[in-house]
Amino acid sequence: MAKFFGTNGIRGVFSEDFTLEFVHDMTLAIATYFKKGPILVGYDGRESSQIIAKVVCSALNYAGLDCNNAGLVPTPCLEYAVKKLGYSGGIMITASHNPPQYNGIKLAAKDGVEISREDELIIEDIFLKKNWIKNPSKWGITKKEDKTVNVYVDGIISQIDLQKIKSKNLKVVLDLGNGAQAVTAPIFCKSLGCEIFLINEKIDGLFPGRGSEPTPQNLSELSKTVQQNNADLGIAFDGDGDRSIFCDNNGDILTGDKSALVLTKFILQKNPNSLVVTCLNSGSNIELVANEFNSKVIRTKVGSVEVSRKMVPTNALIGFEENGGFMFGKHNQVRDGCMTLALMLEFLATSEKTLSEEISSLPPSFTTKDKVACSQEDSKKLIQSLKEEFPNSDTTDGIKITSNSKNWVMIRPSGTESIIRIYGEAETQQKLDTLMSKYLQKVRSVISDNTFKTNL
Repeated sequence: MAKFFGTNGIRGVFSEDFTLEFVHDMTLAIATYFKKGPILVGYDGRESSQIIAKVVCSALNYAGLDCNNAGLVPTPCLEYAVKKLGYSGGIMITASHNPPQYNGIKLAAKDGVEISREDELIIEDIFLKKNWIKNPSKWGITKKEDKTVNVYVDGIISQIDLQKIKSKNLKVVLDLGNGAQAVTAPIFCKSLGCEIFLINEKIDGLFPGRGSEPTPQNLSELSKTVQQNNADLGIAFDGDGDRSIFCDNNGDILTGDKSALVLTKFILQKNPNSLVVTCLNSGSNIELVANEFNSKVIRTKVGSVEVSRKMVPTNALIGFEENGGFMFGKHNQVRDGCMTLALMLEFLATSEKTLSEEISSLPPSFTTKDKVACSQEDSKKLIQSLKEEFPNSDTTDGIKITSNSKNWVMIRPSGTESIIRIYGEAETQQKLDTLMSKYLQKVRSVISDNTFKTNL
């Protein structure tokens, strides 16, 4: 099990467990893993990101690797540029949706996709043994990379029907969340002839608008702005721009599962007999949609790395997570908020219905999620307790307790924060509420009991 890499990269509280010394040494390990440059480096808008980027570039140079600094860009922008511009790898400085005091590192292989779990362990082994490059024959140099954004936007446009979208003059509300998509999403939408309305457009590493993670609870302004301007849709991005949550024309916030179903159906209509990859905690309706177009669904552990790295060898067309992460294989096998927006705009441009009407035509689905603060130690005890109580459950990732395909609850420790995440699906909203209430109570009871015993 990885010690430093979590669900998606390395993250920690800056200057506490994620120090500049740690960043320096970890970058030396990363440089040793990559072996050669050039490496593309980018960062998000967090207050600590620029200084971390300087340390990363210096450490790469110290290990003998050249690197280019792309500046402030979304994560999928950096990943696509790594692939398209021929870099040996990429390092993105970001803590994604984590609170402002956090920062982190995400790595991209030369194919523009996140490195595998196996490669994460290789890097950690180099780091722990301090077996990194020493005394290279020559030091590397750092240059600027100014083509990243244009290459990224052009790459997205190449995958969609530009003229069709332009002809519709769609109204779009962009909730940029004070994050990195402010660099690219407005430029992209303007190139499509969309009328745009901006929310939280100023990049600010403290995320003063609504926080770095878009959730139904903090997207009221997005909903209101869509309704006030009679917009066709709204979209909210997370801090580093790889995830997107949609709002329909009525102002209703969509779950990641629902928007993924709409997009999957749209894509599979044109590309039947394809593969879709998603996580164990996604709703069951994806199998219904895939079967309609003679396509197959592959399930993985939770995490974009798991989905992305399964898409590559299987040549899967689509990947997604319930949290709003959507991956379009023809562009790049990574979560990409702007590519997802492009697909949704093309879908609306070709549909005779509104987004809300399209959503209402989907098979009924009742899914939700919640979280409970929990230490790593208590998380382990909780999962073990549930495994003993439900021995026949799926324990691939945490534990998934299933009555049937439409009635289940999944409980797993977060890979990025000290919390337990709880996901559920049921046949009706009433059954879902009952199910979640039951397991939230059970989780809190076990955690409380463990804490009591620890304090004795």
